[in-house]
Amino acid sequence: MIRHIKNKPIEPDEIFIDSHNLPDFDTNQFEGRLEKAISRRSIIFLGVFFLIVSIIYTSKIWALQINKGEIYAQRGENNRLRNTVVFSERGIIYDRNKVELAWNERGEDKSFSSRRYIENSGVAHLVGYAKYPSKDNYGFYYREDFEGIDGVEKAYDEKLKGENGVRIVEINALGKIQSQNIMTPPKDGENTILAVDSKLNSKIYEIMKNFSETYGFVGGASTIMDVNTGELLAMVSYPEYSSQVLAEGDDSEKIKEYINNKNKPFLNRIIHGAYTPGSIIKPVMAIGVLNEKIIDPNKKILSTGSISLPNPYDSTKFSIFKDWKALGWVDLREAIAFSSDVYFYTVGGGFEDQKGIGISNIDKYSELFGFGEKTNINLQGEINRPIPTPEWKAFNFSGDPWRVGDTYNTVIGQYGYQLTPIQAVRAISAIANYGKLLTPKLLLGENQLSGDIRDVKIPKEYFDIVHEGMRMAVTIGTGQGLNIQAVDIATKTGTAQVGLSNAYVNSWAVGFFPYENPHYAFVIMMERGPAYNDVGATSVARQMFDWMVENTPEYLK
Repeated sequence: MIRHIKNKPIEPDEIFIDSHNLPDFDTNQFEGRLEKAISRRSIIFLGVFFLIVSIIYTSKIWALQINKGEIYAQRGENNRLRNTVVFSERGIIYDRNKVELAWNERGEDKSFSSRRYIENSGVAHLVGYAKYPSKDNYGFYYREDFEGIDGVEKAYDEKLKGENGVRIVEINALGKIQSQNIMTPPKDGENTILAVDSKLNSKIYEIMKNFSETYGFVGGASTIMDVNTGELLAMVSYPEYSSQVLAEGDDSEKIKEYINNKNKPFLNRIIHGAYTPGSIIKPVMAIGVLNEKIIDPNKKILSTGSISLPNPYDSTKFSIFKDWKALGWVDLREAIAFSSDVYFYTVGGGFEDQKGIGISNIDKYSELFGFGEKTNINLQGEINRPIPTPEWKAFNFSGDPWRVGDTYNTVIGQYGYQLTPIQAVRAISAIANYGKLLTPKLLLGENQLSGDIRDVKIPKEYFDIVHEGMRMAVTIGTGQGLNIQAVDIATKTGTAQVGLSNAYVNSWAVGFFPYENPHYAFVIMMERGPAYNDVGATSVARQMFDWMVENTPEYLK
């Protein structure tokens, strides 16, 4: 029987045996060694370490599965489900007769429609163009919308582009589409109807092109504006680009040709081109002369072909200011009709005993009819040039003082005077409608808001006198080329000398029709033709009206 003795002390001689009597232990296997118990301190340290690790893992699991579980679940789902864009249809741009100027055609991939543009119709600068959506090398779209770049495409981009939709596509492990469904349908852009008549526009462009190529003009601009609404019936800039070529962007040779073309096909001459106007500002100056009561409109002034002013520094010398020809005795109406420079020198800057309105009033009435300010047409990049004044001269010519000769040149639309064709047609429209300065409108039926109209507040009888002078220009004066039976036209012609040694001219024809009940104002400007030409913008206008008589007689009533 074995007895178990508890708490029996161990005697030293039971542990430390005689070293000479060691058993044959394998010490490398720890045989015969005493085992030392693990310390309490080590056990506590290990326990704390494992507790910390457990807390970290538990908190991470909490974050992944509970706190952010929905986010990571969605991310996992997106590895299987992919959102793709459903392209909206861009709005169609029509002319006033519902002729399509810009529309859409489905491409081979069906991803989005191609933008198509009417060609050779003189509306490229008006309609403009849009860039397509673009994707990277991996097939992902970094631009998901069409982007209007120029013209109406840019001005009304938000209206035209609509809103893209979203399609959910299910992808399997091999990257193949299992199913797809539209989650958010696209909203197509709004259609836009312009006031322009593309058929008329196209004909004007053709006339200007042929005229420029025949007589050596580098370009031109034509516009027709409703004098009651401000709607633009025509808006042509020659030469122009192809909206289709620029939208697609693939024909690098053609685009390079545009860039290198010295006649500047990218330039919308209606709003981006500033030109010396010459005598077309004389109707505005005449209204200023009448309103300031400078001269009786029936008083005649003699034009012998020039006037001479004594040189202030040398009394034996004279500064000579020429008329385009000796016109004899002319009153204000005849001065408009025959475009007498001498008459307007005299009533503008004064001569001998006749007082002139002076440069301050020239500036005043220029601004009153919208020169020197933008028209606020809803197109990108409209420019403006200041009217010449003493302050303008001092700034641009190192303090050089203003002289009477500067006034003479300014009152006939020379010197530093520059206009855009859109400013010119706005002013002629205000003359035709007895003083309502309108904002040009691109859309059919677009209303003039209260801030869009400015009344110049000048007595009607002064406008009547100017109207009579502009009608006389057609019947007996410089605009006889527009004396046609089908419609009575009032006009003012202008020839502005430009270039070194005045070797070139800008040729203008402006006016309104029908004369008795004005409905439209027109401006035609042919740019930088040889000075020796006997024909100019009046010839272009005549061809335009002849075509309108046969094809669009409704505009002549």
